[in-house]
Parts: sequence; C-alpha cells; structure tokens
Amino acid sequence: MKEFSEQEAEKRKKAVFDSMSSRRQQHILKKGYEKWDPFQEPKDPIDIRKDRTQRTSQMLVTEFLQSRGSKAYSPAYSRGVLEMALGIINDDERFVGMFEFAGWYQELLRKEGRK
Repeated sequence: MKEFSEQEAEKRKKAVFDSMSSRRQQHILKKGYEKWDPFQEPKDPIDIRKDRTQRTSQMLVTEFLQSRGSKAYSPAYSRGVLEMALGIINDDERFVGMFEFAGWYQELLRKEGRK
C-alpha cells in the first residue's frame, strides 16, 4: 500500500469512519478514535501460527499420529491431539499445565517401574 501524507491519511480515515454503521462507530469511539487504525495489516490467521519448531498445529498433529504407526485411534483421540496442539501453539495455560502434568506423570511411572 502506498504511503499517504498525514492530511490525506486523516481524510481517508474519516471517510472510512463515516461509511460505518453508527454501532460500529460507537465501538471505535469507545476505544479511542485516535488509536484506531483502519489501514493496519491483518493479523496472521490461526492456521499459520507456528510453535517453537516452526510447525503449524496441523503439521504437529499429522506427525504425531503418523509416529503412532498403524495403531488405530478414535475420533476423540485425534480431537484431543488437535486441541493439545492448538493449546500449546497458542500458549494457553490450561494446555501447558496438562502437557507438563503428563510429562511429570510419565516420569513418576518410570521412576516407580510401572511403565
């Protein structure tokens, strides 16, 4: 997008604002018209967010399920894997807690010779 002069940018911003419904205008005014930027770049969609290994959630799920070999797994199992992958990528504390607990529990079983 080409750069506009400050005056031109303000004129365009006002035109966009004026073309909105009054309900949407009220929402913007509540948050602050000065802070509002109608020309900002859109955020990345969730499907292209990546984890620390630069894998998407779908890549993680596919790799994990393929690593299970020819084991049959239920739809609930694969749904759980997907939810966990999304939670980890989004750094959702609930899923981070479940992940850490699972690792801790696996280590506990190993120490006690039960696995």
